[in-house]
Amino acid sequence: MAAPSPARPAAPALRPLPDPASARARLADIIFERSFGHGEVKLASGRISNFYFNLKPTMLDAEGAALLAQLTLDAVAGERIDYVGGLEMGAVPIAGAIAQLSFMAGTPVAAFFVRKKPKEHGAKLTVEGLAKGETLAGKRAVIVEDVTTTGGSAMRAVEVVKEAGGDVAFVLTIVDREEGASEFFAGEKIEFRALYRASEFLKR
Repeated sequence: MAAPSPARPAAPALRPLPDPASARARLADIIFERSFGHGEVKLASGRISNFYFNLKPTMLDAEGAALLAQLTLDAVAGERIDYVGGLEMGAVPIAGAIAQLSFMAGTPVAAFFVRKKPKEHGAKLTVEGLAKGETLAGKRAVIVEDVTTTGGSAMRAVEVVKEAGGDVAFVLTIVDREEGASEFFAGEKIEFRALYRASEFLKR
């Protein structure tokens, strides 16, 4: 007679999320420790800067990802949103984390990302994450981005959503470098929001 299979251990209880103010303060600490630095760098816009944000170590940190998803989901609360998404690669971890947390919170929001150029093989898609027959037409989306300088990268995602027949509610970035994005989006008549401003980290 075969021995009974050992019982599976119980799934760990979910950790409760901190209040918004505590979440924002803690995420700022993580960004400062893991993603902010001084040193000459060339930005995606072509500009040279003496400080930088590399948000990937924060977005791929377990606590950082959870707090980022929480704060971003809070930022879209009360809006009629069908999708969150943005340009690869910066938007990919954000969109995925938001989609997961939104489901766990009982307010599911789907995610997608826009390729910088269509794949040269397979389905040759520009927008990834949509099921067969699924489109952005008639849908309302929030464009998310990790770091925004002039707004050009996020605008590429905005244009793709609009070309697909969708509507963009607003653009949301983790960190606004405060180098023209607000003015750019105002000129395009697109609302622009930021979880943090670069000046918050430069003052530390």
